[in-house]
Amino acid sequence: MNMRVSLLLGAAGVMALGACATNPDGTMGTTLSKTQQGALIGAVAGGALAAGRDDDKNNQGKDFLKGAVLGAAAGAVVGNVLEAQEKQLRQVMTSPGVQIINRGDHLQVIMPSGLLFASDSAAVSGQAQNDLYGLAKSLNQYPDSRVEIYGHTDSTASDAHNLDLSQRRAQSVGGILTASGVAPSRLVMVGRGESQPVASNDTQQGRSQNRRVEILIRPTK
Repeated sequence: MNMRVSLLLGAAGVMALGACATNPDGTMGTTLSKTQQGALIGAVAGGALAAGRDDDKNNQGKDFLKGAVLGAAAGAVVGNVLEAQEKQLRQVMTSPGVQIINRGDHLQVIMPSGLLFASDSAAVSGQAQNDLYGLAKSLNQYPDSRVEIYGHTDSTASDAHNLDLSQRRAQSVGGILTASGVAPSRLVMVGRGESQPVASNDTQQGRSQNRRVEILIRPTK
């Protein structure tokens, strides 16, 4: 990648930093909406990809700019769709403890295992089923996405038991989504056992946080 393209990448980085602002508590925030963030991500990614694919190494600056424009447009569309779907999910997934996080290029839904399952069980509770029905309705309304379902446990049992339980739990969640009309080809269901804790397993509160199912919704268009 030549100096010109490197400068363009640097400029994009400056744009991103320029969008940051200091929150009242002293932490850094951003003034960009998720749609704008998606456009910026798309611009940088599209530009870098276009420049990198220029076989003859001619006009890399132009290639970067063309890719950036196309990437920005695609990123803005993705960001707009994610904002709308995030809003919808917050209306239909209302059980306590459910988290819906817009990561800019995908949505992350975190459901605590205490809501979903009884202890050491992979059968989804009635309360959680209502949330999953709402999720399925949203996925059917926004069909252009891949849905990754990850089961997680704490470390209180053996590695093998936790891995099996987390896999069965991920499959149970995926089963409700497919029974509600979501195409099986869109779903990936993976058990991760105790391998990816988000808190310490030395405390009851930490173990409770680690027992969860994470659902990632990644747009494909």
